[in-house]
Amino acid sequence: MTPEFLITSLIVVASPGTGVLITLAAGLSRGARASLIAAFGCTLGILPHMAAAISGLAALLHASALAFEFIKYLGVAYLLYMAWQVLKEKGALTVETDSVPKSNMQVIVSSVLANVLNPKLSIFFFAFLPQFVGKDEATPILQMTELSLVFMLMTFGVFVVYGLFASSVRNQIISRPAILAWMRRTFAAAFVLLGARLALTER
Repeated sequence: MTPEFLITSLIVVASPGTGVLITLAAGLSRGARASLIAAFGCTLGILPHMAAAISGLAALLHASALAFEFIKYLGVAYLLYMAWQVLKEKGALTVETDSVPKSNMQVIVSSVLANVLNPKLSIFFFAFLPQFVGKDEATPILQMTELSLVFMLMTFGVFVVYGLFASSVRNQIISRPAILAWMRRTFAAAFVLLGARLALTER
């Protein structure tokens, strides 16, 4: 495992995207525990893309315009749905008390779906991982799996930092309704922008 792989992975993971947004929203709206669960869910959402890249299914997705477009627009629709839910105060930035917590499974499913419905992740793995597998590697599948697991661990660690930071300023945010309303609009706009960016991506 090279330093280049670790540095590149860190840059990719730390760059703001859907997973970061979901984890931040969980920390702000429901605290540290929810942010950890959201980070775990977003990390789980990487597994199908990792499996696709290792098994070669990502190549099929890359080659098939119909399959790519279908998954892409499912992802776009889900991001727009999340934006609408945030604006309705029923989604990622719903502030809850301990008496009405959002279930762990709901947080995990929402986080997993956000990453699963993004075909660019499969293609990213398909194009990214092989670059760090040695040409003379006797077990390339094993090495790709190891690299993928390191990437997932790094994702979880970085997302946890984002989430815990958000939860640390939670009380200051939720005690100010005007700021919370502004943040809801900002998060909703961010989900819409992410959806638009995904819609405009090409294979």
